[in-house]
Amino acid sequence: MAKKSVYAALELADREVRLVVSEIFNGRSNVLRVERVSHDGIRNSKIRDENAVVKAIDTAVSQAQMALGYQIERVILAIPSVNVRPVNHKVHIEIEDGTHTIRRFHVQQGLKSAMSATNFENVEFVNVNQINYYIDGVKQDKIPLGVDSEAFDMEVDFLCADRKMIYSYVAAVEKAGLQILDIVLDAYGMAKETGTLSQSMDKPVILLDLEADHTTLAFVNQNKIGFTTILDRGYRSFIQGLREKYGLSETTCWRLLENLFDAREIDAKDVVIYIEQQEERRVEISQKELAEAILPNLRSWIADINAGCANILDSVQARYVLTGQGADIPVLKQYLHTFNAPASIYSVTTIGARSGANVTNLGLIYALMDSNKMQNKDITSVNNNELEESIESITRYAKDQEGGFTRKLKKAVLSTKE
Repeated sequence: MAKKSVYAALELADREVRLVVSEIFNGRSNVLRVERVSHDGIRNSKIRDENAVVKAIDTAVSQAQMALGYQIERVILAIPSVNVRPVNHKVHIEIEDGTHTIRRFHVQQGLKSAMSATNFENVEFVNVNQINYYIDGVKQDKIPLGVDSEAFDMEVDFLCADRKMIYSYVAAVEKAGLQILDIVLDAYGMAKETGTLSQSMDKPVILLDLEADHTTLAFVNQNKIGFTTILDRGYRSFIQGLREKYGLSETTCWRLLENLFDAREIDAKDVVIYIEQQEERRVEISQKELAEAILPNLRSWIADINAGCANILDSVQARYVLTGQGADIPVLKQYLHTFNAPASIYSVTTIGARSGANVTNLGLIYALMDSNKMQNKDITSVNNNELEESIESITRYAKDQEGGFTRKLKKAVLSTKE
């Protein structure tokens, strides 16, 4: 019987903590739980109020545990793509055990040698970006396990980030009582989930992660992250004027942003679509007023993206892929043609996690699975004994109880009228 492995991925995003718990069974992912808890402890990817972040993490984990029926002990943690530094190192591995056969042990040995030979000054290793293998100078298409050879070479690309920032994120998670399975750059997680790593072998991709306070740009080329940068503008800049003019809450502005469909102010109807009674006034907003308040800011954001990527697009033919929570804004689809390169929005198809906000977390799980295969590890996020007991209790309940839709339906079908 195939083993069920449960992984929990955690992202400390702008203004909220995101937790995705997923079960991997027979190579397929099944999302068990998604939790999103608001907080006000992070600004520009820096933790300003650790207690607020820890409290949000604890709330998200507690809610997931209550729903699932077992404890979450370990998480995969997303690290923001701030001050990212790719580091490359080449190592030569001699097979000295007499077998002349490349085994997983030799690959692990090469990876350790590359890490020990690399100087991570002021930065910390986050995750492996890419590994290329060479035998007699010939590049291999995949890991050369089982290949007969006396030696081989490895070219290892690491992704590193600011040490102080990483330690602050790790400390917050540990103060919430969790262990860390692994840390993964959020841009790498996005690239894994969207499939842009493999797609970049044909044409480079510029990943745009549109969040509340910032936008992460990641240049993906030849199956690896080339570089990343941060634009200090997110979708909150779209609604800033709306909030200031009408005194609306963040949640209300996001709902209005989700329901803005006309891409031109001139085409928007002068029909009231939102009414709110405040203490001193009554607020009425028409579709036209909403468009006039938001669309200029959205177009300005796209202009900033185009300007920031102009030099890249002068030298290579690339395309944009939009993701993150901001990718759920419907009107963005009508503005894709205004980017200075072909653009598309990544739609999450995973049942139970169909939101751009979950892209990073879903990718973290795939990144960890790749790492586990490389290192031959099988550590998951939950206590296996508790997981098995939970599965057994559900099985017993389903078997013993007379309730449930299926059983009642069966009785209705098989019963005969007197």
